[in-house]
Amino acid sequence: DLAADQGAESLATEDHHLTVVRHRAMRSVAPALRLTDLGQAVEQLRVVKDEEEISCLRIGAEIADQALGELLESILVGRTERHLALELERRLVDHGADGPAFPTSVGTGPNSGRRGHRPTDRRVEEGDFLSVCLGATYRGYRCEIGRTFVIGTSPADWQIELYDLVFSAQRAGREALAPGAACRDVDRAARQPLDSAGYAEHLPALTGHGVGLEIDEDPQLAPAAMGKLDACVPVTVEPGVHLPGRGGVRIDDTLVVRPEADGGPELLTITTKELLAL
Repeated sequence: DLAADQGAESLATEDHHLTVVRHRAMRSVAPALRLTDLGQAVEQLRVVKDEEEISCLRIGAEIADQALGELLESILVGRTERHLALELERRLVDHGADGPAFPTSVGTGPNSGRRGHRPTDRRVEEGDFLSVCLGATYRGYRCEIGRTFVIGTSPADWQIELYDLVFSAQRAGREALAPGAACRDVDRAARQPLDSAGYAEHLPALTGHGVGLEIDEDPQLAPAAMGKLDACVPVTVEPGVHLPGRGGVRIDDTLVVRPEADGGPELLTITTKELLAL
């Protein structure tokens, strides 16, 4: 209505967010108005964060770390994936989050290590891998953390080997983060150790992504990704391997790209990445 009242000839829109209903409503009040798609212009403006935005992400990461740390101190054997996910989300709110940044993922045994796994009624058993991925929203900003543990007993040899491999890949990805680094090179750094070990077919499509007002923003850290990283860009580094029928490992951190002179990448999620037997 405002555009029509002021005699505007064109209106910028985000077509990927514009619904059919809203499009029809605009046409009904201003049929002569020319609609121009902005594409991803707004999203690109949001890629680099200011320090106030990063502070919100930092607090969200602290909340997620707290919630996960408290869960690890509780008895886990016999509880369902669904119950653990609900408890984590409750703890996020208890510690000051607006809510979860996305549906919390808890995978046990053969479900562990799967990206985006939706919790089921499967119960935690001795010897299971337990993979947890959660995030907190704080003042609208979303962060993410993922860890994998072993339940009850000392890890089996294959679990130690797989965990150490994913840990090495995740560390390589984190260390590759720097202003000016090509997004695809960060993905390659994390992917190469897993490819070399023969797990290429078990890898996710991307190594990480930006976070902010949405949990999945640009930049994308993927093999075909274009562009380079800037300073003050928060991203995840989250390689993982899932072996069908056996389970797998995911390690996921939220970091802020910083120049070497400022200490390099700033790690926001600090829960230990040691392979713990809970």
